[in-house]
Amino acid sequence: MASAALATSAMAQSYPSRGVRVIVPFGAGGPADIYARAVGQQLQEALKQPFTIENKPGAGAVIGTTEAARAAPDGYTLLMMSNTHTANETLIPSKAYNLTKDLVPVAPVNEADLVIVVHPSVEAKTLQEFIALAKSKPKQLNYASSGVGTPYHLAGENFKALSGTEIVHVPHRGSGEARSNLIGGHVQMMIDSVTTMAPSIAAGQVRALATTGARRSALLPDVPTATEAGLKGYEATIWLGFMAPAGTPQSVVDLLNAEIRKAQARPEVKAAWAKQGTAGMDMSPAQFGEFIKADIAKWAKVIEAANIKVN
Repeated sequence: MASAALATSAMAQSYPSRGVRVIVPFGAGGPADIYARAVGQQLQEALKQPFTIENKPGAGAVIGTTEAARAAPDGYTLLMMSNTHTANETLIPSKAYNLTKDLVPVAPVNEADLVIVVHPSVEAKTLQEFIALAKSKPKQLNYASSGVGTPYHLAGENFKALSGTEIVHVPHRGSGEARSNLIGGHVQMMIDSVTTMAPSIAAGQVRALATTGARRSALLPDVPTATEAGLKGYEATIWLGFMAPAGTPQSVVDLLNAEIRKAQARPEVKAAWAKQGTAGMDMSPAQFGEFIKADIAKWAKVIEAANIKVN
């Protein structure tokens, strides 16, 4: 045991001695890719080794995540993950890995609020008015999402459950298509990222009813949170974080966690991310692990209650 402890200590002192790959199981150009590159650059500067981003999209993030889970647990493979992964624990039980058994938490990165928007033709001017309208017209209003099982779909189903409304889900092949159909008036409602939707709100193409975070968004300070607007307990964000293959030395996990938290605390990083509608998340590996478990449980209830299935 003493020799093992010495070996672990020596590894921590020498890590990283070569480049680290960061698997992003989503396409290039999306939030996960952008923030993986931003944090990777910060880690590269701090630890003096390259952190190379590898985009491995497909199968709802399962392809890249499976590769990460099967990688050597030596600290030289990291996974950029999101709440897509916590939802997948219930949505895709047949996948080749278990998130909390085959991977270990390293650090969260940030979270971004969503915003509940409607087409301007919808009579409701407030969230409570929209809920009342939906209750008066069960199954006559609809909402768009970027696809079945996506965080935006689950946010919509959670909204329906908490508001007691029957709004019909209309899945699309991506957020861009869903957004276009909302702006075109083909659907009445959508829950989308604040960052993406803010320009359409400013242009009057859609009307914002509420944001979905715990506090008001810096990008939309005049828009109330869902709780402020009367839907108490409703929160839904898109968050990102890093995990590593199970068995990765704790000393390496702790080092990476410390460096990511240092980067998050820099004023220039906070300011840059605030402009993009995101806020840094500050947790130890153990705290992040508990956060992941709680998120799995939260979305499992939504998925099971709405009987959501993915092909």
